[in-house]
Amino acid sequence: MTLTLTLVRHGRTYFNARRILQGRCDSPLTRDGRAGVRTTARYLAGTPFTAAWSSPSGRAVATAVELLRHHPEVRLRTDPGLLEYGFGIYERKPEGVLDEVVAWPDLVTEVLSGRHPGLPGGESGSEFMGRTRDVFARIAAQHDGGHVLVVGHGLALGAYLATVDDVGLVPLPNASVSTVEVEPDGSTRLTSVAVDVAGQGHVAARPMRTPTPVASIA
Repeated sequence: MTLTLTLVRHGRTYFNARRILQGRCDSPLTRDGRAGVRTTARYLAGTPFTAAWSSPSGRAVATAVELLRHHPEVRLRTDPGLLEYGFGIYERKPEGVLDEVVAWPDLVTEVLSGRHPGLPGGESGSEFMGRTRDVFARIAAQHDGGHVLVVGHGLALGAYLATVDDVGLVPLPNASVSTVEVEPDGSTRLTSVAVDVAGQGHVAARPMRTPTPVASIA
């Protein structure tokens, strides 16, 4: 039986709005961010979710809780494997500070390939990609088909999408929706990517390159 994963990036936060790196640190959703999540929640209100998972970060949990207001029967579970990439000493600093050390496209390319040794105090590319593959494999193994909501982060969700299809790092707007189908034999395919139903745009999504078109890309 096919398992459908609906991936939602957390709503816009104060650090997102100010272009500050979050990673493992956290900041609250802005008023606009909460409104965007509510719009996405209405969009997904009719989706027959059978389970829900979230990163344990506060911004992801707050997003997941709002999405599940339309699905009170679904219990939310968290998994640390869904946490955002660890930027080490660059967390809580403006994105431009890191850009002066390494260009974002170069960093992401190295991280996705598993070759990046990690920023000081942060996480290596191999560790990050390993836990990303592991957490989605665990989630898939726990559900015999159905429709599962997964709430996470821009780079973490984007890294998983890059393992499903060679799309590079797709810029995911806050509260955007992407969908992956997992077949019983373990094969996967993208059915939608970065659908910006909340109209949040790319204020907090750093583009890499335009992905190859797939169904329902926005």
